[in-house]
Amino acid sequence: MSARESWAHEMESAFLYGVIAEVEPSVERRALFGKLGGEARGQAELWAAEIRKAGGTPPEAFSPSARARVVAALVRRLGPARLRGVLSAMKVRGMSIYRSSSPPTGHDMPHSVEEIGLRHRDGIAGGNLRPAVFGASDGLVSNVCLILGVSGAQSSGHTVLVSGVAGLLAGAFSMAAGEYVSVRSQREMFEHQIGAERDELRQYPAEEAAELSLIYQARGLSAQDADRMATRIVANPEIALDTLAREELGLDPGALGSPIGAATFSFAAFAIGAAIPLAPFVVAGGHGALRASVILTAVALFGVGCAISLFTGRGALRGGGRMLAIGAAAGAVTYAIGRLLGGVVGGGVG
Repeated sequence: MSARESWAHEMESAFLYGVIAEVEPSVERRALFGKLGGEARGQAELWAAEIRKAGGTPPEAFSPSARARVVAALVRRLGPARLRGVLSAMKVRGMSIYRSSSPPTGHDMPHSVEEIGLRHRDGIAGGNLRPAVFGASDGLVSNVCLILGVSGAQSSGHTVLVSGVAGLLAGAFSMAAGEYVSVRSQREMFEHQIGAERDELRQYPAEEAAELSLIYQARGLSAQDADRMATRIVANPEIALDTLAREELGLDPGALGSPIGAATFSFAAFAIGAAIPLAPFVVAGGHGALRASVILTAVALFGVGCAISLFTGRGALRGGGRMLAIGAAAGAVTYAIGRLLGGVVGGGVG
């Protein structure tokens, strides 16, 4: 990134800090973002000095990019907490305060309704359990609807089987590709932001320590204690980079997941779910296979609904019943459409 680009980046951050400060109801947080905006303008001046040192002329005025204007409008409408991921991607620091604070008791206190119980929900939903459940749910519903639609058109068992296998593969590959792109993009964003933070830590350690101190002050530390802690952290480059990424950018350097691993996991979860309604057609055909498919899918949907209740906090029976009702409604509509289309095009195939 050139000095001119870095200048524009810091000025854009200052602009967004100002927008956040406008809408932030907390006096402490408003003060924090006001100070961070000042720090960003100060770093922009340092980059302007670098431009002059290289014989160039710094920009006379700053105009926010279209993306920054859109994000600013969204922040004004939705609030910064809901946009913290987008803001972090734009190198707006301090977003981690919308997830937790660190009082002396060690218990993270919520600052909004959305944050209440967040640490408990994170613990339950950690790992791969959540994507496994939802991936299997997608596979179940999408493939049973495909099977019912084709069966409704009065197709042969062979046609249903081929269609179901095609649906399983198409859906699983689609899920895998989408997950790969999503995780890869997120990883590249994290790596870019952490790399930029590494460069700034190397060039301007004092300014980085000042920004970190402001965040700790907003969390309740005195200015003296915050300055002491920030100075001690920045003195160790490895620890400093990890801390700055977490505290200023709201990023977790250890959470850079594997795109291939995520894609493989999504493929497997979807395929397992999609295989359940398809299984009876592998060993039989006709109405018997269709009935068995519906029964197996109903049982699986109820189980998935019970599993989803782990993430929602709702009762398992209610969750299972709701998931079963949703799947039944989707399957019934698809079967009816298949029957209609089968009649329109002149009956079944095979």
